[in-house]
Amino acid sequence: MASSAEAHSRLISGEYEPAFIYGTAWKKDRTKKLVKGALNAGFRKIDTAAQPRHYQEHLVGEGIREAIKEGLVTRKDLYIQSKYTTPAGQDANNMPYHPLDPLETQIHTSVASSLKNLRSQEDSEADSYLDCLLLHSPLPTIEQTFQAWSILETYVPDKIRALGISNVSLPVLQAIYDSAKFKPSVVQNRFYPATRYDVPLRAFCSKHSISYQSFWTLTGNPKLLKSKPVTLVSQGASVDASVALYALVFDLGIVVLNGTTSTEHMDADLAGIPKVRQWAFKNQQKWAQTRKAFLQVVEPYS
Repeated sequence: MASSAEAHSRLISGEYEPAFIYGTAWKKDRTKKLVKGALNAGFRKIDTAAQPRHYQEHLVGEGIREAIKEGLVTRKDLYIQSKYTTPAGQDANNMPYHPLDPLETQIHTSVASSLKNLRSQEDSEADSYLDCLLLHSPLPTIEQTFQAWSILETYVPDKIRALGISNVSLPVLQAIYDSAKFKPSVVQNRFYPATRYDVPLRAFCSKHSISYQSFWTLTGNPKLLKSKPVTLVSQGASVDASVALYALVFDLGIVVLNGTTSTEHMDADLAGIPKVRQWAFKNQQKWAQTRKAFLQVVEPYS
């Protein structure tokens, strides 16, 4: 992605805002409390899935509805995205559809459950919608993936505003983009060394105005978290290394899933990014050198 090194700083320009999405995986019975805590801290984007194995989508909805009822947010303030997960990614004893259902029935049942779970009013589903619905992963064949995408397109733009895909390779993403009536708006992938930080895929996303969302940004990058560019930003801006890494990732044009279970970290992460921005603005030469060094780590062949 050769243009990254020459691009203006998105962090300084303010294009990083709002670049966090609160991730609700693995929260179990704490999900409702944590979603409300995230909204109270200032998160306005929420990621979930119709996959009870890893997500408690109904508790995400309860947290959102309570926050709306208490006047903390309105539905228009929020970006809510969920996912359709294939049987291979589900708990066989707890899924939103029957595993032997035809694909079309699986998807319609899954989407219906998400619209119900994530409704903004307790007693009505009439106005329920999702800002984005992702295929949690490509299906076993490209033909099945195309079929699933076509089924999801029938919901756009009324019940689903945009579509996306997670855990996807560049060839599959290109194929979907070329064939789709409603093009992918979001890609959500692991941002870590095993995929070489998705450099060609992210270039494709940038070219086609697709938002690239990263997960495992911290847990998948222990070496990156201790790298010299991250340390320089952490020390210079007086923020935790995690915040420094987030800021440098934002500057690549990436939206970060943040799934912290700590209220203190929620506040610190949201407050820390403006601190880095202020430091970067006051020390633009040092910031330029630091972001260049970071690019050499995550985009070594650009």
